[in-house]
Amino acid sequence: MTALLEVRDLTRAFGALKAVAGVSFSIRAGELVGLIGPNGAGKSTLYNVIAGAIAPSSGEVVFKGRPVAGWKPYQAARAGVARTFQIPKPYRHLSVLENVALSALLHERTVAAARDSAGVVLAEVGLADYLDVPVANLTVGLLKRLEVARAIALRPSLVLFDEIMAGLTPSEVKGMTSLVAALPARGITVIWVEHVLYAIMNTAPRIMVLHRGELIADGAPATLAKDPAVIKAYLGEETSLA
Repeated sequence: MTALLEVRDLTRAFGALKAVAGVSFSIRAGELVGLIGPNGAGKSTLYNVIAGAIAPSSGEVVFKGRPVAGWKPYQAARAGVARTFQIPKPYRHLSVLENVALSALLHERTVAAARDSAGVVLAEVGLADYLDVPVANLTVGLLKRLEVARAIALRPSLVLFDEIMAGLTPSEVKGMTSLVAALPARGITVIWVEHVLYAIMNTAPRIMVLHRGELIADGAPATLAKDPAVIKAYLGEETSLA
């Protein structure tokens, strides 16, 4: 099957520091892939290159068969790549519905249609009771759900989630995990950076591990939890998958 996303020998350097160093992988349509690694491993830089925030120093990014390395964020969004941020970045002077409607306008022709579409997405992520609430009044957990809603409203083929579980309660983590797990069945391919290990390792069938800018492992969670290189670089000990 043709890959939806291919990253080929990708490097991004900042002076003498290689934040991403020769990384290669491919993602098939319909996959849910976790991406883990210690702070400073290069995860955010990799996301920034894929989403068009920065250009690579070398290497290729191919999306839907088209070389796109160095494209701009608006080009990525129009092509079907959405992302969230570890620290949510909503328009705080707008309501919950207005924030998501702005994303929906990428595809909808009228403001009314965008608002209707946004309402549907917000119901899906559990925010139906917060449509007219100012974003400034939301808790951390609700802001994380809003980030997911804004990404989904873009109707992406690929979404890059960045620590959407951070700051959530265990019950909120459970609900968000169920939401993420259901996306591939809706035609949304997922790459998911996360530090809440029990959530990602019990949900993602495949996990990639970055360390010092290099991809050191790529496989099933149960295998990676026993991989000496992964344990040394990040986990610290064999991880329970229960």
